[in-house]
Amino acid sequence: MMRLQLALNVKNLDAAISFYSKMFDTPPHKVRKGYANFAIDDPALKLVLFENPDADEHLNHLGVELFDDKDIEHTSQRFAANGLLGSVQTDTLCCHAGQDKVWTKDATELSWEWYLIKDDNPLEPELDASKCCSGGDDQKTACC
Repeated sequence: MMRLQLALNVKNLDAAISFYSKMFDTPPHKVRKGYANFAIDDPALKLVLFENPDADEHLNHLGVELFDDKDIEHTSQRFAANGLLGSVQTDTLCCHAGQDKVWTKDATELSWEWYLIKDDNPLEPELDASKCCSGGDDQKTACC
């Protein structure tokens, strides 16, 4: 199973949480300083919000949430075989979760993150979610 992820930059996190809670008729799954995510069943979507009032773009990045260790390894191998592999991150603490992830970029430089959450609620220092991690040194995306 997989779930499409849409990561957005928002100017006001509280207003965005209120809007998307009503639009999808579901409360957020996780809310932290400058960050919220929704795990929506129908449609199957992981909606991630980054409070980033100075962002030039509304879209932060796209992704696919995976639910099995085998899927992250398969994705990494498939991307490498097809010349798509950007970077691989293992056991990274990002967006208030422990994760493994594989990054790639499309022809327009849009970042795609394929990720597996290993620990959804780790003990962690207070992080700025909009600056936590990305798919590489040259990427200006946040993570989820």
